[in-house]
Amino acid sequence: MNGATKEFILPGDPAEIETNSKIYEYLMGEERCVIVRIRSEKAFISILLKCGMVLYVFFMGCKDKSIDSYDRQTVPTIKDEHNLTVSDETVAIEEATDSVETCISRAVLYYSKGKYDQAISDYTKAIGIKPGDATIFYNRGNAYNAKGQFDEAISDYIKAIEINPLYIEAYYNKAIACKAKGQYDQSISDLTKALEISPRLTEAYYNRGVLYFAKEQFDKAITDFDKALEICPQYTMAYNDRGNAYKAIGQYDQAISDYAKAIKENPKLAETYYNRAIVCYKRDQHKLAVSDFTKALEINPHYAEAYCNRGAAYITKGQYDEAISDCTKAIEINPDYAEAYCNRGAVYIAKKLYDEAILDCTKAIEINPKYAQACYNRAISYYKKGQYDKAVLDYTKAIELNPTDAQAYNSRGLVYGTKGEYDLAISDYTKVIELSPMSAKAYNKRALAYYLTGKYDEAWEDVHKAQNLGLQVSPGFLRNLSEASPPTMFDNITEFEDDKNQLVKYRE
Repeated sequence: MNGATKEFILPGDPAEIETNSKIYEYLMGEERCVIVRIRSEKAFISILLKCGMVLYVFFMGCKDKSIDSYDRQTVPTIKDEHNLTVSDETVAIEEATDSVETCISRAVLYYSKGKYDQAISDYTKAIGIKPGDATIFYNRGNAYNAKGQFDEAISDYIKAIEINPLYIEAYYNKAIACKAKGQYDQSISDLTKALEISPRLTEAYYNRGVLYFAKEQFDKAITDFDKALEICPQYTMAYNDRGNAYKAIGQYDQAISDYAKAIKENPKLAETYYNRAIVCYKRDQHKLAVSDFTKALEINPHYAEAYCNRGAAYITKGQYDEAISDCTKAIEINPDYAEAYCNRGAVYIAKKLYDEAILDCTKAIEINPKYAQACYNRAISYYKKGQYDKAVLDYTKAIELNPTDAQAYNSRGLVYGTKGEYDLAISDYTKVIELSPMSAKAYNKRALAYYLTGKYDEAWEDVHKAQNLGLQVSPGFLRNLSEASPPTMFDNITEFEDDKNQLVKYRE
């Protein structure tokens, strides 16, 4: 196998290195990640043994929690170019006995083949022979990590750190394992310790920023992404994720700027186009949003979220057929995509296809029983079909799931008013006013309900508040109120408004 080239990720400056000594020097120096090439099988094993098989485990990317929280973890491993097998004929393993070097050599190859149980077995044998070697515990921890046995991995990393308190990689990968278990504070602590030992460890800043983002500590996340970019100005994902942090705090210009920088570094990163599209959507720049969603789909035709949210953008543009097509495509890719059903249901509402809307919203609720928007949209459909009791039930469920949704109270108040249950309508409009004190329409609607219950003083008070907030109150209502004679029907003054933006639930 002499002459074979093996590629694997090691810390060091970008370079193609031919000798073990040079690789060792780079391992002990910088903390950047590069591909290093070794020109023989024996050298390959030798350098891994010498350097403790330093393999970083990265969790890459961060997406808005209110969207999909992808946990893109990758384990940089040995690139197998020749379909190696682990046998007594392998050049790298010549000894017949279970010496420490033999066990580790076998474990390295088992790990490279994804045979983690065998790797763990050999590392365990090596530990039995040499229990004071931190790198063996560290590497067995990596094998456990790769299997998703995070408790065992953490235990091994802790042991490695006990033996070598300055073991940067052990702190780093322990942080990754803790993050996988949802132990964000411990993960942050471990990354901070790694940075105390090596202050220019770019990935530690980046991944700590990811954790701060997950904890919604966006300012701290931005600070860490800043530091990562200071060390490595070409760090694409740091730009992308700093953009997400800026988006989360409403600093859309900065977010757009960071997404543009990420795209400049990597024009094929679909999620960055997607993230920028979300910002454009939030800024009501729906044409630009459609363009970026489309670009994301050109790069990744199976990007269900991009189809769903492009569909949402099409809804706001009144392009209902395109919206239905996109939502349907998202459902084909992911049949359990509740938001896609909900959005398609919103299109059906806009097209006055209420039975179809009810079916889609019901499917969304079956997938996610706590989906307030789907309950809200189904309530609209029931209201439009004259099924007021069902509408009230769904609005009530939406309110239970999201008690601060003023629009749900407003809409339920309308149903109560339509049913002649004016006191209940007044209660709901009062709640709307508590949540949105500047809602002139809520004052106007409550004024009408007061009028219909004979509470004329309260009605006049609300009319004046609505007028002071800039609403032009219907002359007919003012005349009826002045004459104290009721209008012919509840909704001849205030009609239900199908605000398309209230129907759409986009998912970032």
